[in-house]
Amino acid sequence: MTDERWLHALGQELARHRLTPDLTHHVVAEAAAHLRDSGQPALRAFGTPQGYAAAVVESLASQHRPPRRPPGRVRLRASQITKRYGRRTVLGPTDLTVRAGEVAAIVGANGCGKSTFLRICAGLLSPDSGEVVVDGVLGYCPQNGGTYDFLLPEEHFVLVGAGRGLDRARSRRLGRSGAATLQWEPARDTQARHLSGGTRQKLNLVMAALGDPDVLLLDEPYQGFDRGAYLDFWQHVWRWRDEGRAIVVVTHLLNQLDQVDQVLDLTPGTREAAA
Repeated sequence: MTDERWLHALGQELARHRLTPDLTHHVVAEAAAHLRDSGQPALRAFGTPQGYAAAVVESLASQHRPPRRPPGRVRLRASQITKRYGRRTVLGPTDLTVRAGEVAAIVGANGCGKSTFLRICAGLLSPDSGEVVVDGVLGYCPQNGGTYDFLLPEEHFVLVGAGRGLDRARSRRLGRSGAATLQWEPARDTQARHLSGGTRQKLNLVMAALGDPDVLLLDEPYQGFDRGAYLDFWQHVWRWRDEGRAIVVVTHLLNQLDQVDQVLDLTPGTREAAA
């Protein structure tokens, strides 16, 4: 089955489950964007259209939870951030404020500066102008890279844990616990270079969340995830939000799915966050 036929069948299945046309369109569009960016065939990434549609409907139904506490203190404030590479402007003046207990999504077309903005917020890249202020401990999950080829997963946990003030035993324990929530059991003798792309992203995500940071910056961390892990990822995001963390996720089209609290669209001409 081609990806195009799979997406068409997904739309039909979502309609059969009585999702609204607008919501159906955005779920299909998000799946298409995920397939385009990951390079995986639809059946491998998501399973059958019928199974994925049922999982999406179940996931959306689970969102009806009791009202959350009001957002807390400002944890991340990015003000008038700009970035140029030579003559090319990657980011025009961009602002984002995220409080404890909020999820902000960064959306926009490929090449509009989403990853650049997140790297600036993480302190990995200097802006040409503007300021980023972070209140608390920060965790960052890149879209690509972030792992060391010749280290074992547990050695990654110990390395990150040391920076968070954790001893080796607790770092390993927390790392393996975090991996289990993503349906992954790290092998004790497998170096990172031998992990699949999706498993490397799980390792990145576990490292980002290790030690309960106050701010989580996540750059499409679900690349290469299968259907179940992708849906589980959003359950983790909502749990982290309910625990009072500030979360920024680079993703696709979630402003129409009521899964986040605000959306920063970096498409040129629309650089304001919308609640």
